[in-house]
Amino acid sequence: MLGHVELVASTAMYGVGIVAQRAAARRAVDSAPTGAAGSAGSGLFARLVRDRLYLIGFAAQVGGFLLAFLARASLPLYLVQAGASCAVGLAVVVGFLALGWRVRAVEVVVLLVMASGLVLLAASATPSPARPLPPGADLLLLGAVVAIAVLAVLACRSAAVTSLVVLAGAAFAVVAVSGRSLAAGPLAQLPLRPLAWVMVAAALVGQACLSVGLSRSSSTAAVAPMDAVTVVLTSAVGLAVLGDRVVPGRQWWVAAGLLSVLLGVVVLGLVSRVASPAAPAPSEAV
Repeated sequence: MLGHVELVASTAMYGVGIVAQRAAARRAVDSAPTGAAGSAGSGLFARLVRDRLYLIGFAAQVGGFLLAFLARASLPLYLVQAGASCAVGLAVVVGFLALGWRVRAVEVVVLLVMASGLVLLAASATPSPARPLPPGADLLLLGAVVAIAVLAVLACRSAAVTSLVVLAGAAFAVVAVSGRSLAAGPLAQLPLRPLAWVMVAAALVGQACLSVGLSRSSSTAAVAPMDAVTVVLTSAVGLAVLGDRVVPGRQWWVAAGLLSVLLGVVVLGLVSRVASPAAPAPSEAV
């Protein structure tokens, strides 16, 4: 039960963090001089880390990360990552209540579908510790982080949003896989484990990709493909490698639940991308 409480709290903090970081990223872009060299990429990120609202959002994301890390000690990855991906739906609700964002009927329907999918996953998950990663997995994951970082630097030089958020999703998948393996062990020994530092590096790379992606698109349009990539990768690795378990006879619940959550985040992203103008107003939908 504690793992489920940690997962709910983690999702809430992720949702608040998305909204705060989105608002800060757009403010940083709008306040930049026209044609300024720092209006994108590393220059933009340097301005964001000095913005109090961004730091609040970052703190919320860190809190969500820590709670999700603890939840992975007992809950399978497919459930934890689906819960994290539902934060994009929660961000819609937070934006509507706190900032007056417009919420359309299709978004309400999608939120209900995502909630139903999360219920199915929660009812089908069997708490269990993860299997140890195979030998050499540390180096493989480190190589993946380095490759993602290099590709992210190249992506920052273009106007592409999708490539950045897909790379963020891959980086956060490394975080989730590493965390699932680490969470069940003694927390005091984490600084001594190389895999823990790989996890931290992946989290920083993913956060940088997400921050730049949020400055170029609405929060749901940016986060949706990221979440889809993370959920697919982590669910596959968790079930195939880490020994994530399903209640006997409820395998189709997992499939239906994951499909509902994935469909929800993708539809929210598409709706937001179609509806968002180039210069978003405070009252626009997420």
